[in-house]
Amino acid sequence: MNNVIPAMFIAHGSPMVAIEDSEYGAFLDQLATQVTEPKAILLFSAHWESRVQKVSEIENYSLIYDFGGFPEALYQVKYPARGDLELSKKVQSLLGEAGIAYEVERQRGLDHGAWTILKRIYPKANVPVIAMSVNPDAPAREQYAIGKALASLREEGVLIIGSGVTVHNFQLFHAQQDQRVHQAVREFETWLAEHLETWDIDSLFSYEQKAPHARLAVPVHGNEHFVPLFYAMGSADRSGQVRQLHLSYMFNVMTNSVYQMG
Repeated sequence: MNNVIPAMFIAHGSPMVAIEDSEYGAFLDQLATQVTEPKAILLFSAHWESRVQKVSEIENYSLIYDFGGFPEALYQVKYPARGDLELSKKVQSLLGEAGIAYEVERQRGLDHGAWTILKRIYPKANVPVIAMSVNPDAPAREQYAIGKALASLREEGVLIIGSGVTVHNFQLFHAQQDQRVHQAVREFETWLAEHLETWDIDSLFSYEQKAPHARLAVPVHGNEHFVPLFYAMGSADRSGQVRQLHLSYMFNVMTNSVYQMG
């Protein structure tokens, strides 16, 4: 067995994380030193939604600048990521063996849920990437099961990443000065961290009912940024180990959190 690479949930925050001088950016700049360099990256992005699981099969990616109103420098960012056709076929095979429906995507570039963080962590774009979609309408157990079907890839040196944001509610930008909102955001993230560390998947799958301030942190019809967590967790199912590597806040109302699993 080759070196087993941990799975990770990594917040992609604002697109500005790719270029700004910030506490979180500085953390991402050194994150690669904490993990054995992977042979490839499999990344589930909150910004690629589909009802059927999509798997990229692309040799060289373009970038998608899927945002507006940011400085021109952000639209000039380049990240010449390449794919891995052999690994993509392996992913497809594993999904098929698990009875999970999937479709192959051969044109779509990397969205900012992927390239903003990858540019900070692996700036040389020297690690191949397989982009994966998420289905925010699927039950958490199904999202977890997709990650679990791909868990063996970690034994082959593949880094599996869920890229999203655990507290992601644009309405909270109107409450940046509200101390009650600050406290609620922190209480939700604390609950999440505690239940991750104990691998309490039953509570996590029912976070909408059990977590404090769940609807404030993850609004109705706005869970696409939260669910990449379950795909990453599934890929670390056999370990049941989670460690929070970083937590900071954007405008006091959104979280930049990083969790290592396994």
